[in-house]
Amino acid sequence: MLLDMGFPEGGTINDLGISVETTHNRGFTAEELAIRCANKIVGISETAHPTIRAQAEAFRAQVARVVELNLSQAIKSDRTTVYNVLTEAGHPELADLLRRI
Repeated sequence: MLLDMGFPEGGTINDLGISVETTHNRGFTAEELAIRCANKIVGISETAHPTIRAQAEAFRAQVARVVELNLSQAIKSDRTTVYNVLTEAGHPELADLLRRI
């Protein structure tokens, strides 16, 4: 099955709005993920009036802060769950290593 990706003639994958971000020897931080998320949630036209653009950028920054806070809480909550499962399974040393991350 051949998929039509809708490339403009002479276009590249960048024309589809696809981007790739990587890290080295670690996962993404809550802040990095929040910024990526906010950029997807709040699109800002390059041709927007400067006043509208400034408001949209301020809103995007606020969205990023809210998303980061919630991601950080989710990470802490998940680690608590994993810590408790490891402790209850008789692996307190692994649980303690996880707690220290």
